[in-house]
Amino acid sequence: MVTIKDVAKATGVSPSTVSRVIADNPRISLDTKKKVRKAMKELGYHPNVNARNLVAKSTKTIGVVMPSSADKSLQNPFFPEVLRGIGTVTHDMQYSMMLSSGGTEEEMFAEVERMVYGSYVDGIILLYSRMNDRITNFLREKDFPFVIVGKPYDYVSEITHVDNDNYKAGKEITNYLIDQGHEHIAFIGGSRDLIVTMDRENGYKAALNESDLPVCEAYCIHSEFLQSGGREAIEKLLQLEHPPTGIVVSDDLMSLGVLSALEKLGYDVPTDISLVSFNNVYLSELTSPALTTVDIQIYQLGVQSAKALIEKTQSDFVPEKRIIIPHEIVYRDSVGER
Repeated sequence: MVTIKDVAKATGVSPSTVSRVIADNPRISLDTKKKVRKAMKELGYHPNVNARNLVAKSTKTIGVVMPSSADKSLQNPFFPEVLRGIGTVTHDMQYSMMLSSGGTEEEMFAEVERMVYGSYVDGIILLYSRMNDRITNFLREKDFPFVIVGKPYDYVSEITHVDNDNYKAGKEITNYLIDQGHEHIAFIGGSRDLIVTMDRENGYKAALNESDLPVCEAYCIHSEFLQSGGREAIEKLLQLEHPPTGIVVSDDLMSLGVLSALEKLGYDVPTDISLVSFNNVYLSELTSPALTTVDIQIYQLGVQSAKALIEKTQSDFVPEKRIIIPHEIVYRDSVGER
């Protein structure tokens, strides 16, 4: 591992000068700071937070990583609510929370490296699970404490995770549309590499198969978990020769985009098209019509993930576990009979 002495040798300054640069001491010239920081980056040196943390072996801080940049993720009410759950636990246990704000995958990975190598945090919560995730693989390789909100893509029994049974939820909400007489049902989901999307879509397909209804690939649209993603998806579906009469949307914020687009195009929900969704964020009952949606207890996902992570950081003998948060369908006004 690169040390302060290595940085000092590479830049021709004393180790104490490197320490002062790290502390941003005003007595050190700007040119020297630039030279030392450049060397730190090139050598891959990550400064430790402070000596107190080394002695205490705890920062009393946990890191939280979102699936994309903070400015984009926080547009979706899911993330403020899950952060509220995490924050409740960290406050009660006198911990702090450090939120990753990287804008690109490369920036996010670099932030996680800093958290780990610099001992900025005791552990990390990942607010997503995707296929072949670089950050997840890095944390496993470093044997660094972490918890996933969602189901891991692989090594499921070796990673502590907090999740809903999204396959079962996807199947149940699709069966509700089938029970109302719908036979042409579409699915709008997030990115295909997100495990939550895969599970909900697989549940949707299972419900159709068990009712002997066709699974049409043209009915399965993938976009971002944003309002704009919902608008783009519904426009594609309405261009089909046989548009669906019912739609399963994998996220409430996407549903708002779908509702908005349908209204502008002169379609009535639920008379013309029925809509069901996931998450039960506060906006889902304020829309017109109010959304029938799966309540996944977002707040509890945050609470349980924080408790599980802090437990892991406080003991080396806590076994990996899967925590399933129950879900339920909240029936409102966005579904009609056929």
